[in-house]
This record gives sequence, structure tokens and C-alpha cells, in this order.
Amino acid sequence: MRILSLAPTSFFGDYGCHVRILEEARALQQMGHAVTVLTYYKGKDVPGLRVIRTAPTPWRSNYEVGSSRHKYVFDVLLAAKLLTVLSHERFDIIHAHLHDGALIASVIAKLTRIPVCFDYQGSLTDEMVQHGFVQRTWVRNISGLLERAINRMPAAIFTSTLNAATRLRSELGPQKRIQHLPDGVNPDNFRRDILTSQERNELRARYGIGAHEPVAVFLGLLARHQGVANIIDAAALLKAQGKPMRWLVMGYPNISAWQQYAAERGVAQEVVFTGRVPYEAAPRMLALGDVALAPKLSLTEGSGKLLNYMAMELPTVAFDTPTQREILGGVGVYVPMGDTVAMAEQVWQLMQQPNRAQHLGQRARLRARQLFGWDRSATLMVQTYEQLLGIASVEYADPAEMDNRDNRDVRASKTTSI
Repeated sequence: MRILSLAPTSFFGDYGCHVRILEEARALQQMGHAVTVLTYYKGKDVPGLRVIRTAPTPWRSNYEVGSSRHKYVFDVLLAAKLLTVLSHERFDIIHAHLHDGALIASVIAKLTRIPVCFDYQGSLTDEMVQHGFVQRTWVRNISGLLERAINRMPAAIFTSTLNAATRLRSELGPQKRIQHLPDGVNPDNFRRDILTSQERNELRARYGIGAHEPVAVFLGLLARHQGVANIIDAAALLKAQGKPMRWLVMGYPNISAWQQYAAERGVAQEVVFTGRVPYEAAPRMLALGDVALAPKLSLTEGSGKLLNYMAMELPTVAFDTPTQREILGGVGVYVPMGDTVAMAEQVWQLMQQPNRAQHLGQRARLRARQLFGWDRSATLMVQTYEQLLGIASVEYADPAEMDNRDNRDVRASKTTSI
């Protein structure tokens, strides 16, 4: 099967949705399918994966993509490139990521009659609000209308969370094909023993961290909705209480602004910013931590980083959202969303209870291995593709039943939450 993955972003960028796009493509390739990624002109090429890029913006070639008005131009260029590619090549499925990808693919698919699957990774409107791009109520209302219209266009929707699948079924009705397709992790790459004790101590020393200092780690975009300010505030709170520890914050952008904020809060030494971490280096960097942090302030976005934490056997303190509870289940340490005081307290408690922390970490890795493999995701994707193409040769479990089974697991895990 020939699959075109439409990615309206600067793929590959070592974070979030980029990891999902990459690992989905790799898993499909391992099943013998041909995958091409069509994306913006910037980003890193990935060995073994065919990537086609748009032309740069005519007036400036170094724009970084984000929640800005320049993205409209990037999407026009992406749509033009998609038309060009489809005029020369044949694809069986367009797997469109994010809402602008779904819109572009669905409109153009009417001309080509290629089925479109929408990889839904969160609410468009919620993301724009979190990034500060939408502030006025009337703009938010228009964005919501556009989002709901886009949701209806594709032939099928993949959601990264069960919560999103449930909401979309309520919005779109039972006739829409919606498949819960959770994020995954490769536990052979993400594992605790990836570093020897000596290597761990040497790598810690590069960042000025002692071999025996307690360290909390975060890996992701350095954006306010990711809870970066909460991490810095928690560091300041514990320092004021005379509880010394270090905080390793990995990711980009806006590093200088966050460093300034840490200095203003008096924790410039305690909070270490590493900058951008290549995806292939993430396991080694995460191995430096004792506890992981997931203070995401969004109720709709996925949280794929949790699976990397889990595979690394890192006990995780997370803001209590449906998405994060769905992934962590009964192995998470939850605090109310936005409650920095509670987060700091739970982090410190885990540092003082190494046996409990180790037990949680071991259970987390087991859960990641059992429930969140990329091979399972690839199987579900191919099943949906075949159903859309009318070539399914066997009967598959109903997607709703799969979700019900997952939901029972989540509900059971709530009864054992720490």
C-alpha cells in the first residue's frame, strides 16, 4: 500500500506530533507499506524515510512555524505541492496530520478520490488559545465552527486519546469512522539501563549536576501550556523550603526567556536548560532523572512524552487531566491541574521514597510495553485503510469495542491511583 503522510509542520523537529508522525511511518514501513511524508520546507530529514518538502516562502526562507499568521502561507504552499505530487504519483491513502492537514487533504481528495484519514491530536481551537493566538471571543467562536467543519470532512479519524474519540463521536455521530489510535513507544530504545552508572555520572557532570543530586526531568516544547512556568515555580518553592534538588528542563524554543524567568525566581542554578534534544538522544538524557514531570495545562492535546517516561521507568508527577490519566493509569502520581504547590510536594516525596519511586517506575514500564507499542498502532491504521478501500479480507474488532476495553482499563486504574 502507498501512503502519503501529509504533515503541515517542519518535520522532523524532535518533539510531540513529529515523533508520532515519524513512528507511525516507521511502523507502517516495517509492515511492508511505502510511506512518503509531504511537509514544510524546513526540518530534519530522517534516514530511511522519503520526505518531500514545499518551496520556502518567497520573501523570507527562515521563518519558524508556529501559531502565527505565516502558517497560512505555508499551508497554501503545502496544498500546491500536494496537487503537484498527486499529479505525478499514485497513492492509496492520504494520512493527514493536524487540522490544516485534514482540511487541505479533504478538499484536494475530492478531485483525486483518494480516501483521507485525519490524525487528530487535539482541539485546534484549544491549541490556538493555549498559544495565545486566539484571544477574542468572536475569533474563538469562528475557530470552533471551522474546527467542527474540518472534523466532518475526512473519511476516518484517528485520535491519540480515548477522551478525544469519545468527544468526537458525540459531536459527529455514530456514522463517522473514528478509531482510537494511542501514541506508542519503542521500549528497546527507551530503557533505564541505556547508560552505565559511570556514563550517567559523566553526562550529569556536563550539566553541572552531581552524581547523587536528586533530579526531576522534563522533555518537550518550552511553551507556557506545557507547564514550564509551573516547573520553575516548583523549583523556587522547594528551594525556599530548604529542600535542595535539580530540575533538568529539555527542549526549545524561548530558552533565554525561561532562563530569565528562572533567574527572577531565584533558581537559575537549580533549573538547568539543555536546549533542543535530538530524538535519538532522548533516552540518554531522560536516564539522568529520578522523577519525570508532566505539567501540561491542556485538556485536549495528547501527551506522548509520558510513554517515553514510562519506558524509562521514571515515576511521573502529572497534572490530572483525562489524557494523562488515560496513559498513566494507576502508575501516575496526580495533582490538580495548575497546582504548583502540590506538584512540588509530590516530587519531593518521591525523591525521599526511592523504593516507592522504583516500584512505580517498574509498573510504568510494564504498562508501556503491554499497551503502547507502535506495532499495534500500525495494525489499527492498516485495518482502517483496508476498510476504506474495500479490501479488508478478515473481520476486525469493532473500534468502539476496542475503546470500551481500553476504557475499562482506565477506569480500573483509577481505583489504584497513587
